Amino acid sequence: MNHKLTQSLLDAYMSKVISRKNIHGAVICVENGSGALSFTSSAGNIQPSDFYFLASVTKLYVTAVMLRLRAQNRLRLEDKISRYLPTDMTSGLHVYKGIDYTQAITIKHLMSNTSGLPDYFSNDVFSEFLSGKDQAWSLEKTLTLIKQKKPRFMPGQKGKAQYSDTNYQLLGIIIEAVTGTSVKDVFKQLIFDELGLEETYIFEDVNDSRPVPLYYKSKPLHLPRYMASIASEGGIVATAKDTMTFLKAFFNGHFFSRQELSELQKNWNLLFLPGTFYYGVGISRQPLSLWGLKKGLLGHWGQSGAFAFHDPEKDLYFTGTVNQVTGHSAAARLMNKIKKSA
Repeated sequence: MNHKLTQSLLDAYMSKVISRKNIHGAVICVENGSGALSFTSSAGNIQPSDFYFLASVTKLYVTAVMLRLRAQNRLRLEDKISRYLPTDMTSGLHVYKGIDYTQAITIKHLMSNTSGLPDYFSNDVFSEFLSGKDQAWSLEKTLTLIKQKKPRFMPGQKGKAQYSDTNYQLLGIIIEAVTGTSVKDVFKQLIFDELGLEETYIFEDVNDSRPVPLYYKSKPLHLPRYMASIASEGGIVATAKDTMTFLKAFFNGHFFSRQELSELQKNWNLLFLPGTFYYGVGISRQPLSLWGLKKGLLGHWGQSGAFAFHDPEKDLYFTGTVNQVTGHSAAARLMNKIKKSA
């Protein structure tokens, strides 16, 4: 039996979410396109107005910045990354079957995870962070690590994609090269200030205790050095309500036209890690069932359990977090349940 979504019903859904194993707290903001439907709810150890780590939801903000810079004729998505990065950084970056393809990598390849560049964050590095080993992660560390790894495919090879945080770390350097200022200042100027996001910022102070503690299963993860070093791939902190303001601006023409939004969704590649979803250009599509693989929510996940998605079918928007590295399925079920009730 379907229900009309109400605050009490949403609160009940949230109570069930935190009854799931290892979900210690959650927050969600739900709105429709007109704003006539607008609810925020939280449960467990998170309050509705709490700050949390967006993690890779930050990549949507990077996408907005790249398209703004393109609109200002400061770059093209087809530009080779070697145009903006120094030779010592790009030399030997992508060597596939004995051939260096680095000069073929474009900005669009980075944004769509089709560059073929290995993900520095996978396997050993990810395991270190999950064990609680906090460390700052510089570009130099990334470059040293991935030059020792083998790319899986050539840049732009048809039907090939691999999720790689390396891509977005490089996009951050390109943003700084194009603008002559820091990623933090670019985000502030082109997004935060423009939208009046007073509860959104780049995490940079290792003593900043405002974001709610992140969890890996039953264990709190304290990674301030790492989180303070990944501005362009996952460094934004925000509230669910502030993230909602950004998400609706992203999908409703504030940063770029609807035609450009279609461009981001022109080619989808199926990824199986770090979850099962499709990736376009700086945006992902999350199917909610095996019967809806060609449909789904549009937006982005964060490794922290954060989410920011638009459901075009019902014109719904979802922002929030389950604040758990292994909690994405719980968040997906929650959004699907809300969709059916709205």
